[in-house]
Amino acid sequence: MEIMFPDDLKEFVNSHAEGTYTLLDVRQPGEYEESHLPGAKLIPLPELGSSLAQLDREKVIIVYCAMGGRSRTAAQFLQHRGFRSVRILEGGLDAWEEGVASGPVEFAVKFLKGDEGTEEIVLMACRMEEGLRRFHLSILEKADEPEFANLVGRLVKAEESHERTLLSMLSSERAREEILRELGGEREQGAIEGGLGLREYLQKNDRFLKSIEGYIELAMMIEIQALDLYLHLGDLSRNAASREVFFRIGDEEKLHLEMLGAYLDSFHEKR
Repeated sequence: MEIMFPDDLKEFVNSHAEGTYTLLDVRQPGEYEESHLPGAKLIPLPELGSSLAQLDREKVIIVYCAMGGRSRTAAQFLQHRGFRSVRILEGGLDAWEEGVASGPVEFAVKFLKGDEGTEEIVLMACRMEEGLRRFHLSILEKADEPEFANLVGRLVKAEESHERTLLSMLSSERAREEILRELGGEREQGAIEGGLGLREYLQKNDRFLKSIEGYIELAMMIEIQALDLYLHLGDLSRNAASREVFFRIGDEEKLHLEMLGAYLDSFHEKR
């Protein structure tokens, strides 16, 4: 088996397309829901032996746990059963410095059961995109630095584009109209994904919004939740066209994170 350190894994994820590899979390469900790497597939170690059919033997499988012990055992187990390309994250999540899928839990879709229908999935994703759009828009309205305003404006337009893409997945015009009507009602009420009012959400996270750096940190936390959702949707989808859409949006969410990181780097360079 191959050992990967956190920097190795970050480089691997950034250089490989979504859907071409598997991040395998072998911890327990409670640990997973508290925090996990974006897009990770959960198969607790005790269930691994009966769940091998869920894993694609043609893909690289990167196994992790909390500290590295369970993942090493799981990787050995997989190798013994014919899985040839298995890697482990040395030190587990304890060694991972950033990129964990955690943040404002009131905003994030934390866990998918896997039995959601298309309309339910599209509504859930559109709610998240609408919440992201209005979050970025609330910042754009106060942005007075041109380059920063341009960045936030691009994020607003990206979320609008994602909403249109998601709605196009529905074959029924009536279903699209119902979702738009529901989103419109929530917009009037100022709600975002999770039922929290936008004003309350901003107040709750006020410490992040005192500076451009704080906004970017919060934005990255939220965008990584969006990435996590789309990777899971792609993994769970049985429809090839839908899977392609979810992974494509996931790749776009990666670009958003890169945009935010690049701006933060340039911001620090100017100081």
